[in-house]
Amino acid sequence: MSKMSAPAARLFLDDLHVGQTFASADHAIDETQIKAFAVQFDPQPFHTDTEAAAETLFKGLAASGWHTAAITMRLNVDGGLPFAGGIVGAGGEINWPNPTRAGDVLHVESEVVEITPSRSKPDRGIVTVISRTLNQRGDVVQTLKAKLVVFRKSL
Repeated sequence: MSKMSAPAARLFLDDLHVGQTFASADHAIDETQIKAFAVQFDPQPFHTDTEAAAETLFKGLAASGWHTAAITMRLNVDGGLPFAGGIVGAGGEINWPNPTRAGDVLHVESEVVEITPSRSKPDRGIVTVISRTLNQRGDVVQTLKAKLVVFRKSL
């Protein structure tokens, strides 16, 4: 398997192969970020109130899964998935097996698991990628299996 970090070039469909892996940079998350995102987008006590969160299923403040997803997207856009034409979603499945906590340092490890050239649109295909977002201890805090539109090089 090849591993790429902060690649200089953007990759097209024909540059990819099953088993290819990519790694993002890191992102440190703190209590301020967790609460600010939650107040705006997911205002539940386990995301917004440290004391109330202690009495919940999470036993402490936890980032919204959608916050973790947003961080994952940013890390992939900033170099974790260097696809020409951007990261264009066509569907997917997301899981949050462990909470993201204040003090976590997240990074994303992605693997190409399927490549399907389009029969009707020869300028592109669908690439299925599994992206695992991990914290500094190696705990998976999110798994995203995404179908992405990836373009071919112009002929």
